[in-house]
Amino acid sequence: MNLHRKLLKRAEEKRPIRVGLIGAGKFGTMFLAQARMTPGIHVLGIADLNVERVREACRRTGWPAEQFTAPSFASALKTGGTHITDDAKAMVRAGGLDVVIEATGIPQAGIKHALAGIANKRHLIMVCVEADALAGPLLARKAQEAGVVYSLAYGDQPAIICELVDWARTCGFPVVCAGKGTRYHPAFHESTPETVWQHFGWSEETAKKAGANPKMFNSFIDGTKSGIEMAAVCNATGLVPPPDGLGFPPVPAAEIAKVLKPKTDGGALPYKGTVEVISSLNRDMTPVPHHLQMGVYVTYEAPSEYTQRCFNEYWLLPDETGKYAGLYRPLHMIGLELGISVASIVLRGEPTGCPMGWHADVVATAKRDLQPGEILDGEGGYMVWGKILPSATSLTKKALPLGLAHMKLVRPVAKGQLVTWADVEVDPKDPTIAVRREMEQVFAPTVTA
Repeated sequence: MNLHRKLLKRAEEKRPIRVGLIGAGKFGTMFLAQARMTPGIHVLGIADLNVERVREACRRTGWPAEQFTAPSFASALKTGGTHITDDAKAMVRAGGLDVVIEATGIPQAGIKHALAGIANKRHLIMVCVEADALAGPLLARKAQEAGVVYSLAYGDQPAIICELVDWARTCGFPVVCAGKGTRYHPAFHESTPETVWQHFGWSEETAKKAGANPKMFNSFIDGTKSGIEMAAVCNATGLVPPPDGLGFPPVPAAEIAKVLKPKTDGGALPYKGTVEVISSLNRDMTPVPHHLQMGVYVTYEAPSEYTQRCFNEYWLLPDETGKYAGLYRPLHMIGLELGISVASIVLRGEPTGCPMGWHADVVATAKRDLQPGEILDGEGGYMVWGKILPSATSLTKKALPLGLAHMKLVRPVAKGQLVTWADVEVDPKDPTIAVRREMEQVFAPTVTA
C-alpha cells in the first residue's frame, strides 16, 4: 500500500528506478504514457528494431522532444533523459540500469532478451507472456540463481489473476478456480487475420485507427491468448489446467461462484484448483449480461460453516449454498499499470507473479487440414491455435509448443488435431528449442523421453 511513497523517496534522493524497455508496441507505448508521469521511475533507454516507431510512440504519449533525444546511455544516465536504440543487448548492458521490460511479443526474442538480462544481473519483467508460456519456469530459475527477480507484467491479466489467487490464499480461502473473461465462440478457433475484426466486434476503420495488428488480435479471438495466459497463471500459482483444455463457459460476472465450482457440486469444473476462461458470448452469439470480457476473477471455498454463513450475510457473490464465493475485477489496464511491477520488484524485491513450476503447456492445434511442405505461421495466424494442456499430457503426446510453431511440416495434420514434434522439420541449432528442451529436462525429467 505504500509503493508510491517509496517512489517519492527515491525521487527525492535522486535515485530513480532506471528502466530499459524492449519493444515499443501497444503495451510498451502504454507504459511510456504513464512512466513519465510517475515519480521515482526513469526510462533510461528504449530499444526497438524500428527506432522511428519509438520516437513516434514518445511523441504520441506526450513526451517532450528533449526527453528522448539523449545521444547515449551515459548521457541519459547523467541528464535524466532517454536514449533510443535498435540494439537491445547494448541497452541491457548500459550502466545504471535496474530493470529490463521485455515487450516484443515474440517468444524467441523474449527468451533471448531474458537470458541477456539475467546474465547482466538485471531484474526482468516479461510482458511477452508467449515466452513465459514456452520457457518461463526455466527463466525464473535462472534469474533466481543470478540473484535477480523475474516477474510477470502487472496490468496484463495473468499478473492480476495471480494477485487475486494470492489474496484468497492469504485470507485462508482454498482457491477453487481463477481466470479471466474473453469474447469466445467455438467457431472462433478457425478465425484468421482476415476474419478477426468481424469476430472481435470492431470495424476495419476502428481497428486501423487503433493501430491494431490483426494477427496479434486474432490470437485473442481464436483462443490462443487465453491458453497462453492461463498457462502463465498455472505455472505461477500451482493451479492446474482442465485435462483437455479450456471450456470457455458463458458466465455473468455475478454468477462466477455458481458455475466455476466442481461438477460434483453443480458447477462446470472437472476439479478444484484449476483455471478457466469465461465467455462474454452465449453459444447462440447473444451477449452474456454483465459479462467479464475485460476482467479477471477468482472463486474460493468456505473452510468452515461460520465462514459459509459470512459469505451469505455479506453478499460475497456466493453460490446457492454459500459454500463457494467469488471476487472479480471488471477490467485491466494493460501497460498503463506496468509501473506496479517496476516498483514492486525494485522497492520490495517481489515479483508480480513468477513461475514456481511447470504445470501447464500451450500446444499447436490445426485450424484446418495441414499439408507437408507448409510452414506454420504461429500465434494468431491461419494455420494453428494454441490449446492449454497439463504439461505432463503435452509431453506424453509429444505435442509441439505453440511458441515454436514456425517450422516446416513434414507430415499431414488433420483439422482439430495436435501438431507434434514428429510432424515438423526441427532445426537442431535453434537456440530457442535448446532452451525449451532444457526446461523439459529440468522440470519434468521423468516424463521426457
